Amino acid sequence: MKKRIGILTAGGDCPGLNAAIRGVVRASYHLFDAEIIGIRGGFRGLIEGDYQPMEESQFSNILTRGGTILGTSRTPFSQMRSNGDGPDKVAEMKKNYRAMRLDCLVCLGGNGTHKTANLLSEEGLNVIGLPKTIDNDIYGTDFTFGFHTAVDIATDVVDRIHTTAASHGRCMVIELMGNKSGWLTLYAGVAGGADVILLPEFPYDIQKVAEVVETRANLRKSFSIIAVAEGAMDKDEKDMKKKDREAARVESPYNSISHRIATQLEQMVGVECRTVIPGHIQRGGTPCAYDRVLSTEFGVHAAHLIRDDIYGVTVAVDGRSIIHNKLSDIAGVAKPVLWDGPMVRSAMGLNVSFGI
Repeated sequence: MKKRIGILTAGGDCPGLNAAIRGVVRASYHLFDAEIIGIRGGFRGLIEGDYQPMEESQFSNILTRGGTILGTSRTPFSQMRSNGDGPDKVAEMKKNYRAMRLDCLVCLGGNGTHKTANLLSEEGLNVIGLPKTIDNDIYGTDFTFGFHTAVDIATDVVDRIHTTAASHGRCMVIELMGNKSGWLTLYAGVAGGADVILLPEFPYDIQKVAEVVETRANLRKSFSIIAVAEGAMDKDEKDMKKKDREAARVESPYNSISHRIATQLEQMVGVECRTVIPGHIQRGGTPCAYDRVLSTEFGVHAAHLIRDDIYGVTVAVDGRSIIHNKLSDIAGVAKPVLWDGPMVRSAMGLNVSFGI
């Protein structure tokens, strides 16, 4: 029996999306009679009915390609239901799902994508999720695809900054991606030998950061490396409401968290500080070998779920096993860095400071 499979990629792009698409498609063609419908531009394409039947040849030579051949967009979960201003997006997606005569919908995305996927599942559609994000903050899976490639890129940035920092005797503040979660900064900071790692989960005391930099200077260690997640906040910000914190940052004279920290350290310690913000470089380019393998494993597992008519789930990795979790169990659930987690304990064992 032929199965019509709709596939979309939503949210921010990351390495491994094409590898995961390829895994789903190739395994589906192998396991059963499959017809693939590519939905362009994420949930926006499902809302607007922007899709096309795809040929097997269109999935060749995409294993190593970054980005997504289907295109992507951000459609906030909070805007899915109509508030009287425009059509109900959920109703439009259900209508187009049926117009495409889909047997199931495979959604590749992060936390917001999984919340929408769960919503569609609750509305009666057959949905499977595949967890991607460089933030690695999806509950229920050890790793998301895209994360390890971003860690490799961010670590390379830290490595390269080390040589400049050592040559000039500077304190370098490297701002890495991670607005709500610090997994990327934590891993890259440990891998790159950062002296201080500042994460959104652990509000920092700038005085503690200054003490580390000053102590290293007194020990004739001519430079310091600080890895800071873009969403890190100090102890004074932690009790502020999100709206107030964002407003305060807009009004501040600093254009980024790294700029603020560098300026404060120069004033407090008297060291020369520079900032580095690699930005979207961290989510671009070809996926590393780990992410190619993980994406492929996720895709193949999804194809087996489709064959067995198992829906309302998302694929995950638990240790060495590829598993699946209920969308209702993981949608909207955060996976923060924990203070008693193994990576934090390892970093503390190396005398890395978290500014607290």
